Amino acid sequence: MAVVNFVKAHIGQSPKLQGRTPRRGSGVVRSSLQGAVVGNRAEWLTSCAVLSSKVAALAPHSTNSHLALAVASGKAYPGSDAIPCDQFEVAFQAVENWIADRAVLPVENSLGGSIHRNYDLLLRHRLHIVGEVQLPVHHCLLVLPGVRKEDITRVISHPQALAQCEHTLTRMPGLNAAREAFDDTAGAAEHVAANSLRDTAAIASSRAAELYGMEVLADGIQDDSGNVTRFVMLAREPIVPRMDRPFKTSIVFAHDKEGTSVLFKVLSAFAFRDISLTKIESRPHRPIRLADDADSGTAPKQFEYMFYVDFQASLADPRVQNALAEVQEFTSFLRVLGSYPMDMTPMAAGVASLDSSSAYSSS
Repeated sequence: MAVVNFVKAHIGQSPKLQGRTPRRGSGVVRSSLQGAVVGNRAEWLTSCAVLSSKVAALAPHSTNSHLALAVASGKAYPGSDAIPCDQFEVAFQAVENWIADRAVLPVENSLGGSIHRNYDLLLRHRLHIVGEVQLPVHHCLLVLPGVRKEDITRVISHPQALAQCEHTLTRMPGLNAAREAFDDTAGAAEHVAANSLRDTAAIASSRAAELYGMEVLADGIQDDSGNVTRFVMLAREPIVPRMDRPFKTSIVFAHDKEGTSVLFKVLSAFAFRDISLTKIESRPHRPIRLADDADSGTAPKQFEYMFYVDFQASLADPRVQNALAEVQEFTSFLRVLGSYPMDMTPMAAGVASLDSSSAYSSS
């Protein structure tokens, strides 16, 4: 019975695990672009630059930097093309509106940490995590032809890329430049090239250098050669959890019930059953972040948090079902974001690295 109840809850048949069941049409923050989908499908297709595919992923500025897009979607869904979108939220909307069957979303980096905006989107929308992909990230310092390190007064890129190259830039001989955040890495390279900025360098990929006629002044400037970004695969429906291969399960909960040591009690539900946690992170609890409660009008107290947890076990495992049943006793909100196969593929040096221009955006 426990198996049936928790699997039903996972696939949305029971509101108890996920919070209140939203009214039809509620719980989704509709952007102006999504409104265009409803009113004008052709406009949506143009905005997403559809390449007759079924996997949506970020490709800012229509960069043609399809290396990241191809690697991310190809590793997850071999043989598929990609629908490049200019914002992460657009990728969610593409799946929700049946423009795409899947979406590829970066959620964390081994150096820069979590991409918080995307964790918020997981709550704002009703898609399910059905898989994960881990890919190496390779950064380059790009300049206009003939520019030397001594000429550079500023370095621009996405905040994640700047953070991942911080120590290398600080120690780089001859470089004394301020660092400024930009919308995305490929956009930073395009900005330097389009405006002929000879005092500015961009952190982006070698592919971006080819696209915009720039030179690679320094290659592989990420602080860690093992720099890896983790992507999750999203779909409208969850997959059936299995026990015959390594699985990971992602959940989010809020424990604003009165009592002492509530978080300890929640985490103990996993520890006592020998379930290994791989990630725990808190995010501020705001109504706009909850698809279930976006229109409830109930303002949370200050400094209340949602907790995101990943653990290595399948939702089909009775230990997990019992642990989640216990967690429910100490939480006011609990949702299973997905139970999915772990990416066990070795990332050898020869594997094509990720063009980070398709991984980061200010959306």
